[in-house]
Amino acid sequence: RCSVDNRVTRVAWLNRSSILYAGNDKWCLDPRVVLLANTKTQYSIQIQDVDVYDEGPYTCSVQTDNHPKTSRVHLIVQVSPKITEISSDISINEGGNVSLTCIATGRPDPTITWRHISPKAVGFISEDEYLEITGITREQSGEYECSASNDVAAPVVQRVKVTVNYPPYISDVKSTGVPVGQKGILLCEASAVPSADFQWYKDDKRLAEGQKGLKVENKAFFSRLTFFNVSEQDYGNYTCVASNQLGNTNASMILYGE
Repeated sequence: RCSVDNRVTRVAWLNRSSILYAGNDKWCLDPRVVLLANTKTQYSIQIQDVDVYDEGPYTCSVQTDNHPKTSRVHLIVQVSPKITEISSDISINEGGNVSLTCIATGRPDPTITWRHISPKAVGFISEDEYLEITGITREQSGEYECSASNDVAAPVVQRVKVTVNYPPYISDVKSTGVPVGQKGILLCEASAVPSADFQWYKDDKRLAEGQKGLKVENKAFFSRLTFFNVSEQDYGNYTCVASNQLGNTNASMILYGE
């Protein structure tokens, strides 16, 4: 907008040195630039669908009693943040190094932060485009969120999933006492990524699925060995072996009579 009074005889709007409008006459070819008002009090133009290239100085030039006057206004174009590049989901063995990248654009330049989406995580772990994790642990697996903000609009966020692989670890085994003729259960719990494969042995002999009177149930994090009708021959030492491509571990437990 350019305020004028009745002493003004000529008016024009310029962008740098290019004339946009002189009076009611349009001098530029850009269809986005339109004349809003040319009255005794105001001479205003409008730029529709503003682009970053529209940023810069604009000059209102007026002629009064043969004395030219100008007033300038600087247009600052703001752009909402946008994440243009982010690392793909990654799978890595425990102890390895991870580099995550998040590139964003906007005007003014957005602030980029990384945080770990985890109940134990507190605040940001990187206030930068890059997140480096050396010697990653299984507790550091999960989703990492990149946020880009510049106060022009709400921050934009995207997430990267980091899977940390580690060999099996048997967390809980218990020996069990069961009377003859009763149902008995031995349980072997193991955490591992990828999930562990389980095998059961009695002494040195592997127990096969479908063996008479036995049932083996393997899930992602545990294996259950069920005896439907315990006999004297079932008593003894049992070994659970949990393995994945990173390694294996075993634990022994005893099925005993009362």
